Amino acid sequence: MTHAFKMLIGGNLEEGAAQFDVLNPATEEVVGRAPDATREDLNRAVASARAAFPGWAATSIEERRRVLKSMAEVLGANAHSLKQLLTSEQGKPSPDAETEILGAAYWIEAVSALDIPVTVHEDTAERYSETRRVPVGVVCAIVPWNFPVFIAIVKLAPALLAGNTVVLKPSPFTPLSTLRFGELVASLLPPGVLNIISGGDALGPMMTAHPDFDKISFTGSSATGKRVMESASSTLKRITLELGGNDAAIVLPDVDVEAVAQQLFWAAFANNGQVCMATKRMYIHRDIYEPLRDALVAYAKTVKVGNGAEQGTQLGPINNAAQYQCVLDLIKDAKDQGYTFLLGGESLEEPGYFVPITLIDNPPESSRIVQEEQFGPVLPLIKFDDVDDVIERVNASSYGLGGSVWSGDEDRAYAIAQRIETGTVWINEAIYIAPSLPFAGHKDSGIGVEGGLEGLLEYTITQNITRKRSA
Repeated sequence: MTHAFKMLIGGNLEEGAAQFDVLNPATEEVVGRAPDATREDLNRAVASARAAFPGWAATSIEERRRVLKSMAEVLGANAHSLKQLLTSEQGKPSPDAETEILGAAYWIEAVSALDIPVTVHEDTAERYSETRRVPVGVVCAIVPWNFPVFIAIVKLAPALLAGNTVVLKPSPFTPLSTLRFGELVASLLPPGVLNIISGGDALGPMMTAHPDFDKISFTGSSATGKRVMESASSTLKRITLELGGNDAAIVLPDVDVEAVAQQLFWAAFANNGQVCMATKRMYIHRDIYEPLRDALVAYAKTVKVGNGAEQGTQLGPINNAAQYQCVLDLIKDAKDQGYTFLLGGESLEEPGYFVPITLIDNPPESSRIVQEEQFGPVLPLIKFDDVDDVIERVNASSYGLGGSVWSGDEDRAYAIAQRIETGTVWINEAIYIAPSLPFAGHKDSGIGVEGGLEGLLEYTITQNITRKRSA
């Protein structure tokens, strides 16, 4: 790839003094080079965002809406080239990459239509009192590698609509499509309102410790999120943390096995299992365990795993070498413990970070594959007999991001859903999100909210104005 990717700092596109390689996870070949931001680059980006903040905050919300809609149009118009770039650096199949780009464009459009409320508490002859929401200031947005464009937009759109300025850092594994997005929208925004910088592992901690950020919005692992929170505490930065999950699916005995098997498969294996809210452990009632197990295995054998750029590929590779090793380690542990593999588990002697679809038959509750978030194409299937018992097991996790209940009786499923200790529970589906819906984690799965009006308000601060009227 010959394109010279550039950072966006203060309205200018810059290649930076140094670059680093970005690999295609399907081939392990270099697909591009990204700028490796220095501390001085970061300081200039933050300073430009700080300088731009008063003017952007004073801009009418109608004008900010117009800018967001223009950004959405640019994303949509460039979906073809961006999807190719996204597939080359992330690994996901081309149709999925296009869905991510177009979904991001739709998300911007939907967020731009939201209103920031003003609440009037008192309006009398003596006094007028209202609560309004004002922008936080300069936002640090740190984005992971599984949905690099979409999650960037989930952060950028509400932050910008609320009147904040932003410095965004993509993952070093997937910086190219985000940098290209910055190049495409640079002229739509006043200089400094949006800055996009890329770099290695050292850049994130430099950002979270930087004294001139007012808020950090981070999506990533729970372990890293705790370090982000610690770093932010020294200057009392506001934080939104969308972290890991070990989401459970509870499948009751009254489901139509043939009708739900394919849905349950994709609830776990969408994006090759690299989804924070994907099903990571599947509890199946003993009465239907064997037929559903067999249906999942049969369907999994029809799914094509390969290079995301090849036609017909449904699942690509693990995105990066570090996560690839984590998944292989969990598989090795399951083998060492003597668990039964229904499918997969073998190593592949070929280039790329490919892990075959792997289903493990009824491992014990205490096993690592049940207790840990695998974030890859490996799924334990677990029998249960008693609903109260399975709810207790589901809730015993330190995670609390999402979960799902599957049943032919929606009212029964709803009653169970209310007892699950997670931020989202789906009934007879999974991984459904929308711009109007808040998405938040309980326990170790996060702090704060993404999405919906509540997600927009995360980028604001409450200000109350009380006016004493003249006699």
